Amino acid sequence: MENTIHLEEKEGIAIVYLNRPEAYNAFDLDMVQRLAETLITLALDRDIAGVVISGKGKAFCAGGDLRWVSSQGHDLSKAFHALAARFHQAIIEIRRMPKPVVAAVNGLAVGGGFSLTLACDFRIMAPSTTLKQGYTSNGLSIDGGGTFMLPRLVGMAKALEVAAFDRPIDSEKAAEWGLVTGMADDGQTVEAAFDLLSKLKKRSLTSFAASKKLITDSFNTSFETHLENERNLLSYVASQPNGVEGLTAFLEKRPPVFEAPSGE
Repeated sequence: MENTIHLEEKEGIAIVYLNRPEAYNAFDLDMVQRLAETLITLALDRDIAGVVISGKGKAFCAGGDLRWVSSQGHDLSKAFHALAARFHQAIIEIRRMPKPVVAAVNGLAVGGGFSLTLACDFRIMAPSTTLKQGYTSNGLSIDGGGTFMLPRLVGMAKALEVAAFDRPIDSEKAAEWGLVTGMADDGQTVEAAFDLLSKLKKRSLTSFAASKKLITDSFNTSFETHLENERNLLSYVASQPNGVEGLTAFLEKRPPVFEAPSGE
């Protein structure tokens, strides 16, 4: 069976490559299940401080493999239901992972690849990058959290425009809309994503995990409940080694030295 997910680890950072370049990294059921399983493993790995997701070859990800879907017989609804279930597991792992996840977007990110990009915490793009939701042009509706993340990133009116007309979004427009964390030369997005995580892992990853959880959960809680969540997490983080170090360093008027992943 082909290795549709290629994993590399370097200096406490995991680089996850979608590895079906001949299909522009479109995912079938096996590939997206492997992606979800890989992300689950990395979320629990104490030696990993952050994750980069990218694609092998000329594309980031062309989304769900419609050829695979059509090969499943006449029950297309069942095929999409199964594919979306595995894909959504991967998306949830990204949003719930207490570590930063960076999309290093090379070439096309279409359909599920578009949604996967939006689900990541940060996005590094190259000048040749093109985003396209793709679903509605094929008579489908958007999945992978795309309709959740997009309006929160660009606003409801712009999100409806993207859904209705499905115009390609080049890297310049993506930057203008606030979809881009950083730009890199073509072929250098993974390196730029790695550099971003290398800087971030020197900060308090305990604080990052708490902030990511609070920001993600803020979409689903009342203001009063969210304030209580903030209070509880602040109390917890303050008791952790990085919280103690940060406060001690502040009082001693020195730069903090935060706890690194256990493998370093």
